[in-house]
Amino acid sequence: MKILVTGVKGQLGYDIVRECHERNIDVIGVDIDEMDITNPKQVQEVITQSNVNAVIHCAAWTAVDKAEDEVEMCRKVNYEGTQNIANVCHELDIKMMYFSTDYVFDGQGEIPWKEYDERHPLNIYGQTKCEGEEVVEQLKKHFIIRISWVFGMNGHNFIKTMLRLGKEKGKVSVVADQIGSPTYTYDLSKLVVDMIQTEEYGKYHATNEGFCSWYEFACEIFKQAHLEVDVTPVDSLAFPAKATRPKNSKMSKEELDKHGFERLPSWQDALSRYLKLLNISDK
Repeated sequence: MKILVTGVKGQLGYDIVRECHERNIDVIGVDIDEMDITNPKQVQEVITQSNVNAVIHCAAWTAVDKAEDEVEMCRKVNYEGTQNIANVCHELDIKMMYFSTDYVFDGQGEIPWKEYDERHPLNIYGQTKCEGEEVVEQLKKHFIIRISWVFGMNGHNFIKTMLRLGKEKGKVSVVADQIGSPTYTYDLSKLVVDMIQTEEYGKYHATNEGFCSWYEFACEIFKQAHLEVDVTPVDSLAFPAKATRPKNSKMSKEELDKHGFERLPSWQDALSRYLKLLNISDK
C-alpha cells in the first residue's frame, strides 16, 4: 500500500508518517510547500503522480478565533481544499481519510455525541469542518474521524502551554465548564494506519478514553509533572473569545466498537507517556 499524508508538519500528520515508516509502509508526506491544497491543479498533479492507494488528509485551518475574522481563508482551506482532494480521490477511485472535530456539534447537554448525530456548529471553524465532512461523505471509499483536544510532539498544544505557564507563574486559571477528551497523536496514528488498510468506511470518533474538563486536564498535567502550581477553575466567561466553544465535547466510540477497532488508551496514560518523551516523567 502507498499513502499520501497532507499536513505533515502538523502534530498528527507528523505522527502518521512516522507510524507508516515504522511499519515499512510506503508513505509520502506533504505540506503547503509540496502541495497547496487550495490549488486544484497542483492537488491533481501531486496525487496523480504519487500513484497512491489512499490520501490521509490532516492539513487544516485550526486557528479557531482567527477564523471568525478570516472566514474566506478558513473556508478556502477547510472546505475548498478538502473538495480539491476529494475530487481527485473520486476520479482515481482511491481511499480518502478526513479528520474532523467535536466542533461540528453544538456542545449542548451532557450525553456523548454519536457519530451520526445531527451537526450544528457554533463557530466558523466548526462550520467549515462540517462542510468538509459533507464533501468527503459523498465518496464511496471514505473515512471521517472526529478528534478533539489534540497533543503530540510536533507543535504547540495545551500541555506544553500549561507546563510553560506553570513554571513561569506558579499559578494558572483554567476553564472548568468545557468537557471533552484529550487525543494523543501517537496513539491515534496507530489506529489510523490500521484503519486505512481496511474497507471499514464511515464516520468514527477517536480520542483517548475518558472525559475531563480543561481544569482537570491541567491538574493532572501538574500532578504527573511534579510541579507545584496553583490551579483555579473558572467558567468560559473568564476568557472571552471570538469563537464560541462547545461545552459538551464528549464523543461516543460506538462505531469503533462496531467495526472491531481497538479504543485508544486512557488520556491519563497517554499523558504519562507523553511527559516521559518530554523528559518530565512521573517517577
